Amino acid sequence: MRTAAVIGTGLIGTSAALALTRRGLSVYLEDADQDAARTAASLGAGTTEQPDGPVDLAVIAVPPALVGKVLADCQRRGLARCYTDVASVKAGPRSEITALGLDTVRYIGSHPMAGRERSGPLAATADLFEGRPWVLTPTPDTDTETLNAALELVALCGAMPIVMDAADHDRAVALVSHAPQLLSSLVAARLEHAEETAVRLSGQGVRDVTRIAASNPAMWIDILSANAGVVADVLDDLAADLADTVTALRALQAADEAERRAGAAGIEAVMRRGNTGQARIPGKHGAPPTRYETVTVVLGDQPGELGRLFGEVGALGVNIEDVTIEHSTGQQVGHVHLAVAPAVVRALVAGLRDRGWGVRD
Repeated sequence: MRTAAVIGTGLIGTSAALALTRRGLSVYLEDADQDAARTAASLGAGTTEQPDGPVDLAVIAVPPALVGKVLADCQRRGLARCYTDVASVKAGPRSEITALGLDTVRYIGSHPMAGRERSGPLAATADLFEGRPWVLTPTPDTDTETLNAALELVALCGAMPIVMDAADHDRAVALVSHAPQLLSSLVAARLEHAEETAVRLSGQGVRDVTRIAASNPAMWIDILSANAGVVADVLDDLAADLADTVTALRALQAADEAERRAGAAGIEAVMRRGNTGQARIPGKHGAPPTRYETVTVVLGDQPGELGRLFGEVGALGVNIEDVTIEHSTGQQVGHVHLAVAPAVVRALVAGLRDRGWGVRD
């Protein structure tokens, strides 16, 4: 592949364009918002000029409801030899494309499982898709050339291809992406009118749960509108679990000891189910889940301190598998939680303490 067109220069489209230009491809940018296209071009994502002839692949990066319309326009103009879209819902656009009678031989649906809380071209990065799953949903007619073009796109962006049926994809993302977004927003919404003293107590737990609540509502309305029924089914199941959990919590306050025991058993059951589900989430680079130990280091809020800590961990021969930072309220210190292999914990703690770091027991 030598040339590509990206139609839609938001976060995903511009990130894909940046990844492709970094690999030496000529990328042509289009957007209904010309300012967005010019911004993406100024970042090095490509050019807003028109190609001289059909490009090798057109990447349609628009909301799900617009995929059919934009694909029809691109095929009418003969913009590319092959086409894909990167919308986060697949079944609806597929049905519309079929209803419009468009060429499905040269088309394949796709969805990179990557994103950020921010949107627009200024939030884009060339490495957004590195190591991330990228789902491909070929039609029954998709030819080998188009499939290979999509696979090359995924490889150039550093992602991992996964082939799925469109409807199966939509059920999966409802569970692992769309419903969690709404749940994050619902928890964050409880903070809107909470007492200031309560909000100031916020720690890493509520920060983790509400991180994606900072997402763009307009973008998510487009996504959820295209997958509303499936997401509603997931939330129905969650609502039933939530009702049972509320009942169990009420039982913990009962005067009757047997009722209290039943309530405790209910809470334990849902938490153990959560333990089991969380343990199924893939580990690094899509590998099977791995258990790590956490080493917590007290860190001063000063320039260069985090880099110095990472350097000294590396000097001790330890690989940091994951890291989170918890900032202390009202103090210029924080806690850095380093996830490392269990076998290295003792040596790491001793080595850091020898170097003057405060390590929590």
